[in-house]
Amino acid sequence: MFLQLLRICLPTAVLLGAAPVKAMPLISEIFYDAAGADGGHVFVEIWGTAGTALSGLVLEGVNGSNGSITHTLALSGTIPGDGLFVVASDRGDGASDVPEADLVLAFDFQNGPDSVVLRGVDGVLDAVGYGVFGPGQVFAGEGFPAADAAAGESLARHFANRDTDHNALDFGVLAAATPGTAPLMLLPEPGSLVLCMAGLAGLAVFGRRVG
Repeated sequence: MFLQLLRICLPTAVLLGAAPVKAMPLISEIFYDAAGADGGHVFVEIWGTAGTALSGLVLEGVNGSNGSITHTLALSGTIPGDGLFVVASDRGDGASDVPEADLVLAFDFQNGPDSVVLRGVDGVLDAVGYGVFGPGQVFAGEGFPAADAAAGESLARHFANRDTDHNALDFGVLAAATPGTAPLMLLPEPGSLVLCMAGLAGLAVFGRRVG
């Protein structure tokens, strides 16, 4: 019985302690290099708590060559019920070819090495740098850079709501972009861990009494 409880409780404890699941707005996917023309296809997907107002937040493109800001996109609207908000690029006529677009703006983020920063009124909320940065170049992301996606591929979090503050660990390359869709890390209720640990403690006490 002790070993059975341990097998249940240990993975739960590890998951709760090692998985930084966050509800704040995070950059969950970036598509910056279409197989053809970029116009109307580029997008940034943001994960956050449903109903969160995005007014006052901006997305910035940071040039890896010199750190200059290539784009500053003022966000508006609220995060929908599924937690995913898609900022899509304008194809030139006010519309976008990105499915699930929640906000259409004029922009085209550069290929790597570059960075995309999500900034709030109090500072940076999230930042993703991608590509190979050479000496003297400016990485504005977190930890180490994520890979540089090839044309037609996107850069996406392994779990939209998981952030270790390390781009290389958090992001991977998708062969096909998935705007408006993302996997989430689901955690067991903390009460489950409490019950497990209480059971282990009870067995330990019982074992000492029997011994």
